[in-house]
Amino acid sequence: MSAVKSGVRRLLGRAGFDIVRSTDSRGGVDDFIPFEATIRAAQAAGLSVGDYIDEIMNGTPGTTQSTIEELRALDVFTADPKTVLEVGPGSGRYLEKTLKECSPGRYEIYETAQPWANYLVDTFGVVSQPTAGSSLAPTPDGSVDLVQAHKVFNTVTFLCASRYFFEMARVTRPGGRIVFDVMTETCLGPATVRTWATQGGTGHDSYPAAMPRRTCVDLFETLDCSLEASFLAQMGVASTEVLVFRKKP
Repeated sequence: MSAVKSGVRRLLGRAGFDIVRSTDSRGGVDDFIPFEATIRAAQAAGLSVGDYIDEIMNGTPGTTQSTIEELRALDVFTADPKTVLEVGPGSGRYLEKTLKECSPGRYEIYETAQPWANYLVDTFGVVSQPTAGSSLAPTPDGSVDLVQAHKVFNTVTFLCASRYFFEMARVTRPGGRIVFDVMTETCLGPATVRTWATQGGTGHDSYPAAMPRRTCVDLFETLDCSLEASFLAQMGVASTEVLVFRKKP
């Protein structure tokens, strides 16, 4: 197990995110969570895959749960969403904990890494939708109560994230919520930028990706979605900002 743990730590030591590489991957993401090795190591450690990633691979126990608890306090789950859609669930660590908070009749995922997508379908009974660029085309307009993405939009290009934003607003029903995290200026003070530059690894073309907070808020306002709340969540050597929007009734 130590060899497996050492290998995955090298792969993800600087990242702290849950995106995975596949032949359909876009946006320059070159780090990944190896499917078979991660499953075996989690089983050997007696942990769920999500908890294994938090505690062993990322070395930050409880980070996923803390985000879920913040969302619970904001009544995101007590609104009893009947349909949930998640962009880029990766290994499913947020998906797993979301399903412990609510019981949607339908949970759609858009995941480019086929081994992980198959695992999530088999383990949690979710619906894996075909992925194409930044489109959520298989999902009808106004059909989803909760749309979420975690540790995704700080790993892709600005335009890729922006295109997803339009799609997320399109599929959300009036009164529904949209939850995602981005690396805003709130997360990027001078000391943090220095840490990323000197201790965060070499990075790659799209990670870590910054996104202006005002850009997000103003864009979603034009899409009839208002910002309800925000909070910081740990990622890698720093943090991202989780934004919670509600689509106007």
